[in-house]
Amino acid sequence: MKQSTKLTLTSLICLSFITQVAPGYAFQPFSQSPEEQLPQQSLAQVGESAYTLGAGDRIRITVFQLEQYSGEYDILVDGTVNLPIVGSVLVEGMTLAQATEAITAGYSPILQRPAITVGLVSRRAIQIGVAGEVNRPGSYTITPQGGNFPSLTQLLEEAGGIRMTADLSRVQIRRPGNGSIQTVTVDLLQLLRTGSLNSDLPLRDGDEIFVPTATNPDLTVARELTEASFAADETREINIVVVGEVFRPGPYVVTGSARTGVAGIPGGVNNAGRLPTVTRAIQVAGGIRPLADVRNVQVRRSTRTGDDQVIELDLWQLLRTGDIDQDLVLQEGDTIVIPTAIAINEEEAGQLAAASFSPDTIRVNVVGEVERPGVVEIPPNTPLNQGVLAAGGFSNRASTGTVELVRVNTNGTISAREIPVDFAQGISEDLNPTLQNNDVIVVRRSTLAGVSDTLGAIVDPVARFLTLFGAPFRLFQLLD
Repeated sequence: MKQSTKLTLTSLICLSFITQVAPGYAFQPFSQSPEEQLPQQSLAQVGESAYTLGAGDRIRITVFQLEQYSGEYDILVDGTVNLPIVGSVLVEGMTLAQATEAITAGYSPILQRPAITVGLVSRRAIQIGVAGEVNRPGSYTITPQGGNFPSLTQLLEEAGGIRMTADLSRVQIRRPGNGSIQTVTVDLLQLLRTGSLNSDLPLRDGDEIFVPTATNPDLTVARELTEASFAADETREINIVVVGEVFRPGPYVVTGSARTGVAGIPGGVNNAGRLPTVTRAIQVAGGIRPLADVRNVQVRRSTRTGDDQVIELDLWQLLRTGDIDQDLVLQEGDTIVIPTAIAINEEEAGQLAAASFSPDTIRVNVVGEVERPGVVEIPPNTPLNQGVLAAGGFSNRASTGTVELVRVNTNGTISAREIPVDFAQGISEDLNPTLQNNDVIVVRRSTLAGVSDTLGAIVDPVARFLTLFGAPFRLFQLLD
């Protein structure tokens, strides 16, 4: 009979812990003997376990027909409740039913057959640890609202939301109990995809949450993470770095909205309730340069483990097919690398120039014999002959055969070449190249204008001398 009773108590202890888990998930111990393994097959048949009391709880004790012994009491830090006449009674770790038995036992030597009930007035704040791929890992103290324990997703939201490096299919909850620590692995992706609340487990005091790092980043999953209710705040500012073929590489603070106006000028930033993405970061960095290879963009991302993830993106697919997954949502500390293209297709260059992550305009300086010399703003991928027309076209003193194109190369050198001008010519690298930001077009004067200017330079001093020489004679004529 004693052996049977012992087995029954052991089973009850196991069931008391199991019932704290939603159906379909089984806690597995880190280091337990085989006798303490939890029976997974019983999880679907059990419900929520009874609440266990602890320091900070407030309870009401009612002693039947003895109001002087009844009242509300706080459970002290040592887990006891201080009662009239009886003194301290330990109730920590007990259910309400067990606490009723303990308090009844305390009054039994004083009262004959005491009738006592114990009710919970307010629950204590619970402390939960969060680690891994969340924005603010650490310890959190939460007061249950409306008598309900916080759920896993509520706690992740409290911790600043998940990072884009998180693997939601393997979230772990570690829970102390019965002298050991037991763990359950939860697939929160099923919550996002099917709405199954079985994944959103209620938490307990002392739980530890660990969100692991994704080993193989998936662009489709990354998009799902950004749309979760426990994702990071959309309006937050993040620090990122953009390097490579952009007009102004370097570190930036970005939010969810930006637009590049003139090439080389950082795009404007405002809080529009959208998450910062790769294309918006490129806009803030002044837009892509003509030699940008948008097919092989990289995002280098640090994780909580200290390793780096490298995510490959193809922004050309974003332009051609609308694959929004390629426009990756960024997180704090990301580095965006825009490599240099080996060769540029003229047709593709036109499409890239019209992309939202290209600047609206580039600046070209047209000097010499044009109607409106100076800096002109023109759309990207504008050919040379259109750049001349943007400055008003040739003046009547211009040499209309060729112009000189001066360009600062990416390696810091300066190149200059003579290019024939034909306003009927289409885009051609040799005969009508596309202009780049800060190009200089030099329009020389014609031969006739040059001869005229030379003669004017010779004649003008003589004319001025004759004017000065004849001035006294004109003065005498006036006096006469």
